[in-house]
Amino acid sequence: MTLGDHISGRVEAVPPSGIRRFFELAEEVDDVISLGVGEPDFSAPWAARTAAIDSLERGKTSYTSNRGMRELREAISERVTRYGQEYDPESEIIVTTGASEAVDLAFRAFVDDGDVVAIPQPSYISYTPGAIFAGGDPLPVPTYAEDEFKLTRESLEAAGADEADVLVLCYPNNPTGAVMTDDELSDVAEFVREHDLIVLSDEIYADLRYEDDHASIATHPGMRERTVVFNGFSKAYAMTGLRLGYAMGPPEAIDAMNKVHQYAMLSAPTTAQYAALEALRSCDDAVDEMCSQYDRRRRFVLARFEEMGIDCFEAKGAFYVFPEAPDGDDEAFAEGLLEEQNVALVPGSVFGEGGEGHLRVSYATSMRELREAMDRIEAYVNG
Repeated sequence: MTLGDHISGRVEAVPPSGIRRFFELAEEVDDVISLGVGEPDFSAPWAARTAAIDSLERGKTSYTSNRGMRELREAISERVTRYGQEYDPESEIIVTTGASEAVDLAFRAFVDDGDVVAIPQPSYISYTPGAIFAGGDPLPVPTYAEDEFKLTRESLEAAGADEADVLVLCYPNNPTGAVMTDDELSDVAEFVREHDLIVLSDEIYADLRYEDDHASIATHPGMRERTVVFNGFSKAYAMTGLRLGYAMGPPEAIDAMNKVHQYAMLSAPTTAQYAALEALRSCDDAVDEMCSQYDRRRRFVLARFEEMGIDCFEAKGAFYVFPEAPDGDDEAFAEGLLEEQNVALVPGSVFGEGGEGHLRVSYATSMRELREAMDRIEAYVNG
């Protein structure tokens, strides 16, 4: 008997990451331009980096409170009022090791064996495995290009989400770049209240919207008490490697998540917390500049796809667009493009139902590389 004979059934039930498989292929190719990575190409703002360095020089290397530094939780509480969110820093906010840990804590805190977890798709690849690891049964809720990949009451009803226990949201969306307005979220909130679901709302791209202000389902009537909101510093502040996120919700929800956090992680990285505190205090201009650059790139990429005759709805958030694969076979197109033109995109099918026949294209790279990549894509399409 070996360890291999004792692998958990829950782990066995989850396939390896489709993104990882594709990037292993890309690693074998020279001169690759990658438009597949969901990571800013900017460095964290200098003031945040300086704060991190200063904290190390002052020997601030001990654990913080399980829930995170109080100063940081207070700064987060103040910051999210811009989205109409109000959370008590003492009892309703927890700082985590990336927003990914916050999502995992929520699955483990609120999902029992056999609970049905409705997940709009295409979606970030970790939600379905996270639900399975917690013992839940994922329920795909496909969204569609003709609806701009927004979640609708009709799609929830068609998928049978009225029988679900939990609904996962991610808007602005990874991988599509879709956003939802307050009015559109109102319809979803009504469905949630009618069928007594709880909501896990991943809002990590809240600061990366290019037309309208961010809207959160947690601000709708009757939703605050049944919603946990996730956010963090990886995307808007270009702090992916510092691994810092947070969750906000009612005291009893944060208490439950903190119980898991205490045993699994104890506390988020101290150095990263000092960087995040300074980011919230003084780095708005840097974030605005990064957003401006992303928007310029977004408009460029959308325009080039239109010139090529490739259908792509107007993504208005995050730093992705989600065009249709010209021949309808996203995996074949992505592999052919990589092989012939050395450009790496992610096949939409790895993001679940609704993603098939599409491609995730990240524009979190320089304009110089974007221009070259789009020229190569055009050459492949016309070849």
